[in-house]
Amino acid sequence: MTTRKKTATPPQTEETPTQRLDRLTHATIAPLTGGLSPVSLALAMADWGWHLGVSPGRQLELAALAAQLAKDTLLADGKVPDDAGTADDDPRFRHEAWAQWPFSQLRTGFRNTEAFWREAARVPGMTTHHVDMTQFFARQWLGMMAPANWLPTNPVVLKDVVESKGRHLMAGAQNWLRDVTGIHTPEELAQTDHFRFGQDVAVTPGKVVFRNRLIELIRYDAQTSKVHPEPVLIIPSWIMKYYILDLSPHNSMVRYLVEQGHTVYMVSWRNPDASDHDLTMDDYLHMGVIDALHAVGALSGTRHGVHAMGYCLGGTLLAIAAALGRRGGMSEYSHMPTVRTLTLLAAQTDFSEPGELGLFIDESQVGFLDNITRGKGYLTGEQMAGSFQFLHSRDLLWTRRMREYLMGEREQPNDLMAWNADTTRMPARMHHEYLTSLYLHNALANGTYRVRGRAVSLGDIHMPVFLVGTQRDHVSPWPSVYKLHHLCDAEITFVLTSGGHNAGIVSEPGHPKRSYQIETRPEHGSWVDHTQWAAQAPSHEGSWWTAWHAWLAAHSGHKVTPPKLAASAVLCNAPGEYVMQRYTD
Repeated sequence: MTTRKKTATPPQTEETPTQRLDRLTHATIAPLTGGLSPVSLALAMADWGWHLGVSPGRQLELAALAAQLAKDTLLADGKVPDDAGTADDDPRFRHEAWAQWPFSQLRTGFRNTEAFWREAARVPGMTTHHVDMTQFFARQWLGMMAPANWLPTNPVVLKDVVESKGRHLMAGAQNWLRDVTGIHTPEELAQTDHFRFGQDVAVTPGKVVFRNRLIELIRYDAQTSKVHPEPVLIIPSWIMKYYILDLSPHNSMVRYLVEQGHTVYMVSWRNPDASDHDLTMDDYLHMGVIDALHAVGALSGTRHGVHAMGYCLGGTLLAIAAALGRRGGMSEYSHMPTVRTLTLLAAQTDFSEPGELGLFIDESQVGFLDNITRGKGYLTGEQMAGSFQFLHSRDLLWTRRMREYLMGEREQPNDLMAWNADTTRMPARMHHEYLTSLYLHNALANGTYRVRGRAVSLGDIHMPVFLVGTQRDHVSPWPSVYKLHHLCDAEITFVLTSGGHNAGIVSEPGHPKRSYQIETRPEHGSWVDHTQWAAQAPSHEGSWWTAWHAWLAAHSGHKVTPPKLAASAVLCNAPGEYVMQRYTD
C-alpha cells in the first residue's frame, strides 16, 4: 500500500527569551510537584481556606463534627465496629486482625478522619472543581498516612514479622533497595523479559499491510474456513500500545475475533519523538483513522462496509470520523468504506464529567503542561503513567508497596503489567489540542469541535452503536461514556461490564467473576437516566465479548471464503515495527 501525503501543519512559533525563562522555570518545578501546576493547587487551597476563614458557622459545624468523631473513636476502645474485618469495604482492613484492639481503634480513628475530610473539604462558595480537588488531595494524604502502610500500626505485618522471624521484612528491605538503586536480581530481570513481542504477547499471526508516518495497519490471518464479509477495524488509543487487545493467546481479543470468523485489522500507533511536536488532532484523525479506513477499503472492498471499533481516545476519534463520513462536501471521506456499525469501548464523547482525571485539567494545568512539553516536543510516557497511578494510589502504590517492602511479597509480573510499563508519548501540540478542545471546552458534545474548519455533530451518527462502559473506570467513567445517548439518535446497545478501564475490556470468556449488563435503546428511543438504566438492565454472568460477537454477527452478511492477500500488499509480519519503539526519557 502507498502512503498518503501528510497534512501540513503550521510550524511551532518561535519563543521569546522571556517565554523561554518561564518554560524553564516550570520545567524545573515540575518534578517537585509531580507534574501538577503549583498555581492550580494553590488556588484550590486558597479557595477552601478563604471561604472557610469567612464562614464562622461552617467552622463551628466542622468543630462539632471533629469533636463527635473524636468521641466516637475514644468510645470505640475495646469494641469491635460492626463494619470491621471481612465486613469492611476497604480491602486494606479486611483481615480479622484489624478487629482486635488496639488496631480496631486505629482503624476507627482513620475511618473517622476520612469521614471528617469528606465533609470538611466542602465549604459553601467554593467552585465545584476546587471542592473536588480538595477532597481528592485530602484522600491522597490520608491514603499515605493510613495505618495499613506502616509497620508499627499494621497487625497483619507485625504478625508476619513474628511468624517469619523477620525474614520477610528483610526481603522487603532488599526489594526497596533494589527499586531505589535500579539494580535487580537476574530472576527479576528474567521475569520482566518473559513477555516479548511476537513470542509471548502480540502473537496472533498477521501482516502489516499499510504504513504512514503515524500508523501501521495490521491485517490478521483468517483462522476459519469462512469469514464474515465485513472486516473489523480496531482503533486503539494512541496513549497505549495496541497489544492491550492482543496480549497472551488466552486473553487476546484479536485472537477471539478471528476464531469467530471475523477479518480483523488493527491500527498500531507510532511512538512519537521530538520531530513530531507539531502533529495535531487533525493529523491523528486523518493519518490514523481516515487513512486506515481507506486502506481497509482498498484491501477488502467497499461493498460490504466495515465494523469499526475504537478504544478509549481511539473511540473518541473514531466517533468523529463516523460523524464526518455521513456528511458530503469533503472529498477525503467520499471514497471511504461505509462504517456499517460503530463500537466504542470506554470512550467518552461528552467530557463534562470526566471523573477524577478532570481534576488535573484546568487552564493553569494546561499552560503548565504546555511549558513542560514544549522543550522536548512531547509528553513523556512516565508523566502519563504517573497521573494514572495517582488516580489509583491506594491499590497501585500504597497497598502494593506495603506488601513488597514490609512483607517481602514481590508482585509477580503478568502480560497486562508488562503492557502497562510499555509507555508511549504524546506530541506537544496534539496533547494541547486534545486537552483544550475535549476536556476544557467539551467541544465535541457542544457541537463546536472542528475538523478543517467544519463543525462536527455526533447527531450525524446513524449506524448502530455498541457502547461499552466499565464499572470501576477512573479514566472514562461509565456515566460519562453513557452520555452518547444524549448526543445522537442512533440505535445504541449499551454494556456495563465489571472491572476497570483495562481489566474490564480484557475480559475473555472463561475469566472468573466477570459479569455485565446489556440493553438496547432503539433508534430515536426515549432518554433513560444512567442510574435508572443500571437498575433495570438485565445482568449476565461471563464475558461481554460473546454478546459483542453475537451483535456483530447479527449486523453482518453471510460468511464467505476469506479473500486472499496479495503478496505485494505485505510490508512485514505482525506485530510490525512501530510497536517496538521504546524510548528512555
